[in-house]
Amino acid sequence: MLIDIHTHCSFKSGLTRANGTRYPEPEELIAALDASGIDKAVVLSTVSPECRYVLVPPEHSLAIATEYPDRLIPFCSLDPRFLTNSTDADFTEYLEYYKALGCKGVGEYIPNIPLDHDLNMNVFSHVEKSGLPLTFHLTPEIGGNYGCVDDLGLPRLEHVLRSFPALTLLGHSQVFWAEIGTDVDKTSREGYPAGSVEPGRLVDLMRSHQNLHGDLSAGSGFNAISRDPEFGYEFMTEFQDRLYFGTDIANVPQDLPIVDYFRKLDREELIGGEALEKITWRNANKLLRLGLK
Repeated sequence: MLIDIHTHCSFKSGLTRANGTRYPEPEELIAALDASGIDKAVVLSTVSPECRYVLVPPEHSLAIATEYPDRLIPFCSLDPRFLTNSTDADFTEYLEYYKALGCKGVGEYIPNIPLDHDLNMNVFSHVEKSGLPLTFHLTPEIGGNYGCVDDLGLPRLEHVLRSFPALTLLGHSQVFWAEIGTDVDKTSREGYPAGSVEPGRLVDLMRSHQNLHGDLSAGSGFNAISRDPEFGYEFMTEFQDRLYFGTDIANVPQDLPIVDYFRKLDREELIGGEALEKITWRNANKLLRLGLK
C-alpha cells in the first residue's frame, strides 16, 4: 500500500501560474494516483496569500475528498493573521470545527514570517491542543517566496520543537531537507545539494525531538534520501517511525521519481520490509488515525 502524505488539488478556476502550470483538478489527481499505484493521498489546503495564484480553503479540500472518500484525506489550514491578526487569536474552535468535519491534519502551513514569530507560536499552541499534525514549508527569507522563515542551522525550528513537544510537525521544502547534511550553506539551502552526506543539523534535531517528522515529498525530500544512497538507507532505517512517503503532486502533468525509487527499495530489498511498510503507509495510517489493517 502507498499513502501519499502531500498532494495538492483544486476545483477548476481558469487560472494558471506564470509558467503555465496549474493544480490538478480532482479527477486529474485521482488519475495521477492511479497511474502511480498510490492508494490514498492527503489533499492539503492553502489559504495564506503568499505567492498564490489560487487559494484552496478547507471547504474545498473537504468537498474534493467527499467525491473520493476511499482515496483522499483532507487537511485544513489557517493563516496566523486570521480572526484578529493578533497573538491572542483563539483558533481552537476553528480547528475543532474542521476536525469534526473530517480533516486529519493542518497544512500546508506557508505564512511568510519567521517560523517562531509570536503569531505562529500562537497558532502552534492551538494546533498542539487539537492533536492534529501540522505540515509546514520553510523558506530562507521574507519576500519573493512562500513558507515560514528559518535561518541556517534551523534555530527557529528548534525553538518551536522545544516549545510544543506534543505537536507533531511534518517538515518539508528545500530549506528543511538541505539541512540533512553538513555541507549546506546560504546558497545550497535553497536548492538540492548533491553528493555524499555527513549527517547535519536536521539529523540532530530528529534525534533530539520526537515530535519532528519528515515529509519526503517533492524534489527536496526525494533528493535528501537519494543523493547518497547508503546514507539514505541508514536514515530511513533509523527514523522509520517518523518518515512519510509523498509526492507533492501540484502540477499537470508532473514526473514523480520518488514512486520508482520506493519500488526499487522494495524490489531490491534496500531497506527492511518493516521500515518500508512504515514509511509507505503504516506511519500515515497511525498518525492520521485511518484505521487501516
